[in-house]
Amino acid sequence: MARLLVFLGNPGKEYEKTRHNAGFIMADALYPDVSYQVKFHSAYAKLGQDIILRPMTYMNLSGTAVSEAATFFRIKADSIVIIHDDLELPLGTARLQLGGGLQGHNGLRSIKERLGSDMFFRLRLGIGRPVHGDVRNYVTSNFTKEERLVLDQVIVKAAPLLSSCTTSVQEVKLK
Repeated sequence: MARLLVFLGNPGKEYEKTRHNAGFIMADALYPDVSYQVKFHSAYAKLGQDIILRPMTYMNLSGTAVSEAATFFRIKADSIVIIHDDLELPLGTARLQLGGGLQGHNGLRSIKERLGSDMFFRLRLGIGRPVHGDVRNYVTSNFTKEERLVLDQVIVKAAPLLSSCTTSVQEVKLK
């Protein structure tokens, strides 16, 4: 059965190393040599049964790309995995779950609205919440070198979760 693996981020060089691009960063780490095609307002590739999708709509409009690809490939919501940054989880944590709240994530909100369902899987990559300052500025700011090392390590530990989607919550944490 086909699955749609959606790695969220914002297109453009200025967003490349930002916290909001944790999904794109994971796609680059897991699939460094993939040749993407352009369709569905996205870059996408087929890898066996899986379709890898990198929406190019900017985060807040991700639902457009996801719904177009899901419709074209006839993939139901519960066969979609959204990989995204999450303010509510500390850096160094990743959690896979089916459904759940949107926690104010506009990309998830857009996907839920366009799919008409929130029963898709989410691989939440923790970026932590800023102690001070504006959340918008925080998510669009670059990871520090130390933070990026932590993210890279959690991506390696979280990668196997993509092939083990179950209805129970699964989590990895760096010690």
